[in-house]
Amino acid sequence: MPATFDVIIRNGMVATASDLFRCDIAIREGRIAALGDDLGRAEETLDAAGLLVTPGGIDSHCHMDQQAWEGQETCDDFRSGTRSAACGGTTTVIPFAMPLRGQSLRAVVEDYHARAKGKTLIDYAFHLVVSDPTPQVLGQDLPALIHDGCTSFKIYLTYEGLALDDYETMEVLDLARRERAMVMVHAENDGVVRWLTDRLLQSGKTEIKYHLAAHPAAGDREATHRAITFSELTGVPILITHVSHQAAAEQIRWAQGRGLKIYGETCPQYLFLSAEDIESHGMEGAKCICTPPPREKANQAHMWQGIQNGTFQVFSSDHSAHRYTEKIKGGPSAPFTSVALGVPGIELRMPLLMSEGVNKGRIDMQQFVALTATNHARLYGLYPRKGTIALGSDADFAIWDADREVTLRWQDLHDNVGYSPYEGRQLKGWPMTVVSRGRVVVENGKLNAGRGSGQFLPCASPDSAKPQGMTAPELQAISRFGLKPLF
Repeated sequence: MPATFDVIIRNGMVATASDLFRCDIAIREGRIAALGDDLGRAEETLDAAGLLVTPGGIDSHCHMDQQAWEGQETCDDFRSGTRSAACGGTTTVIPFAMPLRGQSLRAVVEDYHARAKGKTLIDYAFHLVVSDPTPQVLGQDLPALIHDGCTSFKIYLTYEGLALDDYETMEVLDLARRERAMVMVHAENDGVVRWLTDRLLQSGKTEIKYHLAAHPAAGDREATHRAITFSELTGVPILITHVSHQAAAEQIRWAQGRGLKIYGETCPQYLFLSAEDIESHGMEGAKCICTPPPREKANQAHMWQGIQNGTFQVFSSDHSAHRYTEKIKGGPSAPFTSVALGVPGIELRMPLLMSEGVNKGRIDMQQFVALTATNHARLYGLYPRKGTIALGSDADFAIWDADREVTLRWQDLHDNVGYSPYEGRQLKGWPMTVVSRGRVVVENGKLNAGRGSGQFLPCASPDSAKPQGMTAPELQAISRFGLKPLF
């Protein structure tokens, strides 16, 4: 009898954002063809007995092969970045095509397509970065790129060469409303950061630890509230990226309580790293420097609370990796402003949350799936193709040994960074097998993916995955995790 399916995953415990159930999963031509028992024959069988099957992760905030900014280049290209992502259970990444002022946005997108071609091991889409909202960009470039499938973009309220003023921000949000695009906001107060940085340097306070003082939580709080105000005035949903502190989280929660469509994202560095890691380790503290920076250790409990109560809809890595020599290339006497910004984490995003969230009882499996996959897909126009386990969805899975104990060592990871700020941490739970569109890309912890086998994903407008036709449990799950229809 000929095989009916290409692959069947048998005997696994399957988790979605709404359910936890045992069934077999049949795959045909890269998509889920059947769910149930006694599904027949397949060319290949994966035995998931005693294991947990989740949707492949989506990391919707990461940086790969990014053009040099302030003389600093990320050390992971699309090959090493997607290799590391896959080995951590992620099957889709959405990095940023980032122009600086004066550069053509369309030319930068074309350049990023060229950088990714022939290198990616898993599927990918692009966010845009709007740093120069000229009439050409707002009137022609952005609408055309949105039509081409880049339906989300990020704006910055700080950083020279990237920061938008209030009027520019309102213009961009108004365009996003008309074109039904998703806007991500880096919410730090630029004037606060620049003023404090100048005063610190003038006072001779140049050590690495003063990076923390130059990026205070009060500046994040103000910028977050300002972004929320602009969202309210223009009537467009926004997502506040990499929220680091209780103060900004409280602004998001306040807005959500008023019925505003404000979404939140946090990252591993705000749950597992702290200001003390920067202050007490000399130059080694540079390994933990990013913006916004990790806050005081006591703040971690508030970040967990935001994950538990639905303030944060997505958990992303913000993987922006620089080798340690690049981080400290100015030497021990160089000011904190010379340190390359960003931390690695694309491979550890899901294992950290599985170990410290699920296995320590802080969140349940459905929350884990929502935070690492489903909500990303819904926010960025990839649902239900990605982010769930359902008939017709792409056959993207992470198959976990939830009891596997791992001691983190950088030499066991798959990025190009050369260190991990999470070195030595003990984790419980690891993705042993990872499947991308029916292809086994990681098998028993070993990489098994062809270079360039990932595909570019044109994204729909976020509201294209409307709730009509969704099951009652799916609707309840979306409500539970704070994700409403966007438009």
